[in-house]
Amino acid sequence: MINKFDSVLLAQKKFIYHYKNMRWAKGRHETYLCFVVKRRVGPNSLSFDFGHLRNRSGCHVELLFLRYLEAGALCPGLWGYGTPDSVGLCYSVTWFCSWSPCSDCSYRLAQFLSQTPNLRLRIYVSRLYFCDLEDSSAREGLRMLQRAGVQITVMNYEDYFYCWQTFVACRQRVFKAWDGLHQNSVQLARKLKDILQPGEAEDWRDAFELLGL
Repeated sequence: MINKFDSVLLAQKKFIYHYKNMRWAKGRHETYLCFVVKRRVGPNSLSFDFGHLRNRSGCHVELLFLRYLEAGALCPGLWGYGTPDSVGLCYSVTWFCSWSPCSDCSYRLAQFLSQTPNLRLRIYVSRLYFCDLEDSSAREGLRMLQRAGVQITVMNYEDYFYCWQTFVACRQRVFKAWDGLHQNSVQLARKLKDILQPGEAEDWRDAFELLGL
């Protein structure tokens, strides 16, 4: 656990409130980001840190995480890529976000990743941020992240269960799915697939129209 961040485990009610995957998440203006960092040097050694962050002082949580990376508070040696001491050094970062990144954060993340080839990022999201319109900048931002090598996935029951056990003060209480969790996850996953593979989705829609479906 990284004590200098928001290292106190999330309260159960706070986790459910911010991560509940409803379509209309009224009043949820903050983004929470639970993270796991894995460090590998050579083929065998592996260690990890974990914690959670949220928006602070108008700074989106994704950019706040990048600030910690740039300051060396996470992933030590990341910027030494290519030096003798960093041979075989790589990091794998996994985020579990209550909202998907906005277009500006996506752009900044893609830029950062282009400068750090020894860093891999995977993002799980509970909800999609401003992605209803087909020509929204947020959608293009997600496609930009995918082109930068980021794996983006909608959270399902197993992911919520993992977060509950890892980041929440659950006091041995078993995670209980809320009504609609599975259905909403499936719908959001389909929507994300349409966003990340727009050409394929359009081909299917054209085929359905030709068949009169």
